[in-house]
Amino acid sequence: MTMKKTFKMQDLDCANCAAKMERAINKLDGVEKATVSFMTQNLTIEAEDSCFNDIMDQVVLICRKVEPDCRILR
Repeated sequence: MTMKKTFKMQDLDCANCAAKMERAINKLDGVEKATVSFMTQNLTIEAEDSCFNDIMDQVVLICRKVEPDCRILR
């Protein structure tokens, strides 16, 4: 079963970084679809319910690697 959640992002400073994050997150196992919107500062993820927390841990690492100051508010 898949779950869809939207998270607010803080200090996402450029559209290019948002696109990099989105591409990397979409490659993760268990992720059906992810979108990172620079304009709305939102991250929306559709992923397997059973491993959602593990996926989110990986997402946080990806975002921090691309943009160290960026935070995902959970």
